[in-house]
Amino acid sequence: MEVALDWYLALSAVMFTIGVLGVLIKRNAIVLLMCVELMLNAVNVALVGFSQTLADPTGQMLVFFSISVAAAEAAIGLAIIIALFRNKRTVNINDINLFKH
Repeated sequence: MEVALDWYLALSAVMFTIGVLGVLIKRNAIVLLMCVELMLNAVNVALVGFSQTLADPTGQMLVFFSISVAAAEAAIGLAIIIALFRNKRTVNINDINLFKH
């Protein structure tokens, strides 16, 4: 049984929309990072769907690179959030302003 491309694209669109809404609405830095990861995974789902439909493994190989970059981005992002929390004692992005003394 083969899943149609429409289902992959619909799932990808829903995931990307949830990620965008989370970035626009939430003010917690950790939730913001998770929403960015959700948007990256939505793109990965679309790439896998196109790769399967076109019977070309290039899209799936690109997904592996994208996942590794997303893992590195998450590790660096969490390190930055931890450093900001140690200095400011908050993860609310409205309260974090690095340009004030």
